[in-house]
This record gives sequence, structure tokens and C-alpha cells, in this order.
Amino acid sequence: MSNKLKQYAAKLAEAEATKVGTAPLTSIDSELTVKEAYSIQLENINKKLEQGQKIVGKKIGLTSKAMQNLLGVGEPDYGHLLDSMVVENGGNISIEDVLQPKVEAEIAFILKKELRGPNVTTLDVLQATDYVVPALEIVDSRVKDWKIKLADTVADNASSGYYVLGGKPTKIEDVDLELIGMVLTKNGELVNTGVGAAALGNPASCVAWLANKLSEFDIPLREGEVILSGALSAAEVATKGDTFTARFAHIGQVSVRF
Repeated sequence: MSNKLKQYAAKLAEAEATKVGTAPLTSIDSELTVKEAYSIQLENINKKLEQGQKIVGKKIGLTSKAMQNLLGVGEPDYGHLLDSMVVENGGNISIEDVLQPKVEAEIAFILKKELRGPNVTTLDVLQATDYVVPALEIVDSRVKDWKIKLADTVADNASSGYYVLGGKPTKIEDVDLELIGMVLTKNGELVNTGVGAAALGNPASCVAWLANKLSEFDIPLREGEVILSGALSAAEVATKGDTFTARFAHIGQVSVRF
């Protein structure tokens, strides 16, 4: 890995540590590629592993056409989930621990066997899934004012912050993933609704995309991992005192407070 990319990784790590956003990497280096951005992401993840943190899953971002169009891309992106990102259902997140958080409601897949691309299909994902549960993802950008392009969010671990799992473990065969409805409230007020099909037509298709994308880096999706399959609606800004609850048809609800 070049010294230039290591310097970029250090900028993001410093922003995370100090809670002061950095300039977009793409404003510093307009030639920064998505492949280089994934290398930056892995550099910071590996440093966290050296510090004793553990990878517990992956998250998929940019699964909606609206978000892809906004960033001018034709496919999703992904980041790593670490054990330090887990928040209990109904738990609290200190506003001092985040920079500029937003909340998304998603369906989480818990795997019972490994998925290794390429050529993973949606059916493979369904067969490899132990169960699904409702999830809230707290996305947070280390780039000041969320002024990101694709390479910026990829380098920044796909703007990952924290995540919360809730509801009741539900077997795949007991739900229609495309038709699961979701209602997101903020302080008791309705702010968003969504449906499973909002994530690439089927959340399981997102997981298949991820398994195949990771094959480029020789990384599998492992047994027991949590896969956040992508937002079912727009991200909502979170401020101190806010409580978010997502209620999903058939699989239950999940909440978090700031």
C-alpha cells in the first residue's frame, strides 16, 4: 500500500478519534479510485483488528437507485461491522461518540453457513441464512458535512457508525422479504416508511451482490456474520434526545436513543 493511501487512512482515523470531520479525500485527490478507497478502508479495519476488535459482519450501502443516482454510481458499496459497533435494542448512543449521525431502518441477515463468491445467487443467500431480524444502522461520516463521493464513503468504511438488532429471529421461509413493510418513527412521529423491495428489489439480492463483490478481495461472508442488507428508506438525522423506532411487519421492532 502506497504512503499516499496510508496518509489518507490516517486522516480518516484521526477524524474518528477527534470527532472533527476531515475534508473529502476526493477533494485532495480527484484521481482517487474506488479500488484504492477499499484499500484505505481495509487499512483502518486491520488497525482496529490489531487493537483487539473483531469483525462480526458486513453492511451494504447505496442499495437504492436514489442514492446511487445521487453519487453517480451503478452499484452499492460495503463496509465492515465490528463488535465495537453493536448497541443493544432499546439502548443509548452518546452523542459525544458520533460526528453527524443519521439513522436507517434495514433487514439484517444472520448467516448459518459461509457464502463465497463469485456466482452467488439470491437462492444461495436464502439457503445460507439462519434467520432475519429488524435493524437500525447509525451511519456516520468522518467527512465534514457529509460532502462525499463514492470513493469518500468507501474509504470511510461505507460511513458506518453503530447498529442495533431487534425484533424476533424469523426464518426466511416464514416471510416475503420483498413485501415486508417498515415504519420508522422519530420521537413518536412518523418520518419514513419502506418496503423490502426498496433494497435492489429484494434484500437477499443485496447480500448476493456483497458475496460476489467480496470475492474480488478473496473475502467470504462467514457463518454467524450479521449482514445489514441496505436501507429501506432515507436516512434521518439524529440529535441529542432523539429516540428512533422501526416497526417491521412480521419480524418485530427495534429502537435506539441518543
